[in-house]
Order: sequence, then C-alpha cells, then structure tokens
Amino acid sequence: MAAVVGDRDNVVSISAAESLKMFALSVVWGSWIVVKNTAVKAISSPLWSIGAACGNNRYVVADENAPIDTRGKAIRLTPVRDRPPPCLSTTVYGTHSYVKVKGVKLHYVECGDPNGSIVLLLHGFPSCWISWHHQIPTLSKYFRVIAVDLKGFGDSDKPSSRKSYRVENLVNELAIFLSMLGVNGRNKCQVVGHDLGALLGWYLVHLWPNCVSKFVAISCPHPNVYWEYLPSSSFFNRNWICFSQLPYLPEMDALRSDLKIINQCYQHLSKNKKKDDLSYIDAYKYTFSRTEDWTGAINYFRNLPFYRIETRSNNNSLKKEEDMLQVPCLLIIGNKDASVQTESFIRSTEFLKTSTLRIINDASHFPHQEQPKVVNDLLISYLVHEKVVEKVLSQQYCCGLVERMKDIVSSTVQYGNTLKGSMQRNILPITANSS
Repeated sequence: MAAVVGDRDNVVSISAAESLKMFALSVVWGSWIVVKNTAVKAISSPLWSIGAACGNNRYVVADENAPIDTRGKAIRLTPVRDRPPPCLSTTVYGTHSYVKVKGVKLHYVECGDPNGSIVLLLHGFPSCWISWHHQIPTLSKYFRVIAVDLKGFGDSDKPSSRKSYRVENLVNELAIFLSMLGVNGRNKCQVVGHDLGALLGWYLVHLWPNCVSKFVAISCPHPNVYWEYLPSSSFFNRNWICFSQLPYLPEMDALRSDLKIINQCYQHLSKNKKKDDLSYIDAYKYTFSRTEDWTGAINYFRNLPFYRIETRSNNNSLKKEEDMLQVPCLLIIGNKDASVQTESFIRSTEFLKTSTLRIINDASHFPHQEQPKVVNDLLISYLVHEKVVEKVLSQQYCCGLVERMKDIVSSTVQYGNTLKGSMQRNILPITANSS
C-alpha cells in the first residue's frame, strides 16, 4: 500500500498477482520487440554524425531501418535538434518561470491576472506545456493560467529514478507547487488535465479535494477504470504498458525512425500540413529528442498502472454518497478517440457526486487541439459561470449501463441548457460551428 496523502481517500496498489502478471507480460513483449527490431536491423545500425550540413542544420543518420552501402546512397538523414523551436521560448503565451519543489525544478508558463483565481493545466503524453497553446489565451482572460511542464517533461527536471514517479511523490509535489502559488483551502484552484495529466489530476483531486473547486478531465477516465478499458487497437494499449515496464528498451524504441512515435500521436497536426501545426510537431520532437527525455515520461507508466484510489469506507463505498468525490467534474472525450472507450467515462461517474459528460464531434484523442473553439467555449462555460445549474447524477447501481447512460444524457442536457450559447441545446454531441 502506498503512503496516505491527505485525509479523504487513499492510494492503494493492485494485487501482487496482477503485478507479477504485468511484469511477466513485459518480458514477453520486450522479447518480441527485440526480435522484430533485430530482424529489420534496427538495433544494430549505428548513429553517427556525417559532418554534412544543409543551411544552418547539422544532420545525423536517423533511420535505423535504412540499409547503408559503401557509397552512402541509402543513408537517410535528420537534423540534430539542439535548438528549441520559437514556439517553445516565445512569451506570446505568457511568462516562463521556474520553481524548485522538494529539490525538483518545475518549469511553467503563467498568463493572465496575477491576482486572479488559478487554473492549472496538466498536459498529456508525449507532450509539454505547449499542448495548451489554444487554451492559454482564452482562459487567461478570466483566470491566472498556469501551464506546467510535469516532472520528467519539457524544461522541468527529469529524474531517472523510477521511484521518483510514484503517485504519492507526484501528487505531493503538485500540491506543494500549488501552495507556493497561493492555493489553499480558502483560495482554491481549478484543474484541467489531458491524457496523462488528467490521470495525475484524478489523484490530485481525490487526495487534496479541499484545494480544488472544479476538475476537467480530457480524454482520460477515472484511474480505477482507466487500465481496464484500454482499447486493443490503441497504440498505447495494454501491450505497450507492459512493454514500458522494461528498462531502457522503450526509450530506445521511441527514438527510432526520427521519433516516428510523435508522428503517430499527432496525426491531426501533420495531416493539416499547416506551417503552425508542423512547427508544433517540431516542438514535440525537440522536447523528446534525447533518451533522458523519454525516461522520465515513461516512468509514469512504470508506476501509475499499479495504483488505484480507495475511498475511506470499504463496505459498499460506491453506494455511499459521502464517500464519492465531492469536487464537481467535467469529463470530455472525442467521438473518434481510439485510445479510450466511452464506457470508461460512464463508469467513471460512479466515483463522482457531481459530473457532466461531454462528447466532442470530429475529434480524436486531442479534442482541445482538434476542436479548440468548441472546447474553449465549453471550458469557459463550465469554469467561469458560477450559477450554472449542475445536476447531481442519480447513483442507481442496481440498474444497467443503458439506464446510467440515460441519467448522464439527461444531466448533460439540463446542464447544456444553461450554457450561454457555447453548446448545442440538444442531446447531440458538441460539434464545431460551420462558420
């Protein structure tokens, strides 16, 4: 059992049998990756600088799969990413600041009224603070926005030790970080997380509920159901989670083929072929261009799958309203998201006293980037307008999934009817305006 953080809920580890099963599968999948990569000469092909240049860029051999002959005709090149793209260092999105929390340096971008209430933005994987470039300008009109690089990402410190990324360490550091910004029981913040950042946010609001007034989880269900509903078709499926338990090999695989993994994650940016979108892909590739850039990030997946949230009551706790999470939660999912299942979001409401589920049309795993205006309108409506009528979902655990879906849709419709022109006033998923 992990250390208790806070006095409401507790973090507990999964059973020893489940842990052993995961480690056994990690060996199986790791062996398969080694055999596959060896077969295509991916691991044994060296990377070396060839002394060539084009413009201001230096180039190295990057594609380990490309055969290399004596004349070098088959060598494929990629630029050495030793300078950050302008979008990472610009002050357009706010002031870049650093703070040390328990010896760990955290980088964050701050924008908006320094005396305003705080909205903390927690990015996903593989990403950094720039993931929120569509949201920062809009939210900063109403809030003091803090977009942080999570530990192990971006310009924040990247401890290599696996234990540095245990849930209790991550949550305690975030709580201290917030307290340094002025957040406490009287001055609460609002937390918006995407993917891995939302997963961490779930633990934060469970363990420190007195410091958070509202929580928004984008593309990430509750941790107690997250791992159970990983789609097999997703790139980051259960097999990848098992594979990530191995040391070094996942990092080496992520660096292959000029960071092909980044292209796979951000297909919605590359398919547009817009200069701005492509510059953000460059930013992500710069952020994850070294082995140590992946070690910290993957260490989250070497820890979080082994933990769940346990409420104070052990006897039918989900049936006791007082044992549910009291912080109001907004759950957002894209209707084309192949990385999570809608059912997992429905199941997530079992742990929440007050919740609203919204489905974004024409969006996959990055709705805040794919449909930024729709998501921004939704965030402003949910976070800014305090008099929004939020219906507490009826917790009828004896009924089936269909009945729970009816409750959620009914609640969402009632909530949507109170929003000031930012959402459709019907039971359909949210769509982008045709204009």
